[in-house]
Amino acid sequence: MSARRALKAVLVDLNGTLHVEDSAVPGAQEALKRLRSAPVTVRFVTNTTKESKRDLLERLTGLGFDIAEHEIFTSLTAARNLLEQQQVRPLLLVDDKALPDFTGIGTDNPNAVVVGLAPEHFHYEMMNRAFRLILDGAPLIAIHKARYFKKKDGLCLGPGPFVTGLEYATDTKATVVGKPEKTFFLEALRGTGCAPEEAVMIGDDCRDDVGGAQQAGMRGILVRTGKYRPADENKINPAPYLTCESFPEAVEHILKQML
Repeated sequence: MSARRALKAVLVDLNGTLHVEDSAVPGAQEALKRLRSAPVTVRFVTNTTKESKRDLLERLTGLGFDIAEHEIFTSLTAARNLLEQQQVRPLLLVDDKALPDFTGIGTDNPNAVVVGLAPEHFHYEMMNRAFRLILDGAPLIAIHKARYFKKKDGLCLGPGPFVTGLEYATDTKATVVGKPEKTFFLEALRGTGCAPEEAVMIGDDCRDDVGGAQQAGMRGILVRTGKYRPADENKINPAPYLTCESFPEAVEHILKQML
């Protein structure tokens, strides 16, 4: 680690790291203020597909976090960018609250399938419609493939199992746009002037947050909040740069050891 460049950017996961639904992780707001006092660029990166960026921002500011919309990079943004590049009309399997982030994207007579977290759409009729489109040649785009996520009442299935089911049934592979894809992390750094070697990622998902960031050339700090389960840090190779109890502890380490 001694050969690494000085730290210039910190990427922070949202749900599970700063908050769980409408509850902030204890001390997270003050820790973010302390991080902002350091000479680093802060960006917030999330795979959430349950709500639009605007709704997400309202949730975060309502919890007392000092965050600006331009600092948030979501997998919905990455998916929209891909749809515009490919000029396709998607069947959008996303939560209705996420639809504003796709305003202006044509969806009539769909010729692509986009899967996010959409519990109300994960029923036989809709999944079969997606299955048939893919068999007819429509590309399958996964906003992300998270196995599960954390809600107040416990862990819940993510979109990953449903994407994998469509892959299995159609003998195809999805294009994944969110974490842990390397392109997602590089896009999140775009405009910061920072190289991956000058960045660290803080998150509660060992594979998608920490593993993905480290594969992109960053350092990864795993926090034991949100979806974290004991021994998660042993699930990736290389192991996390650091494992902390929470976001405030991660910030403390950054301020004392990485600057």
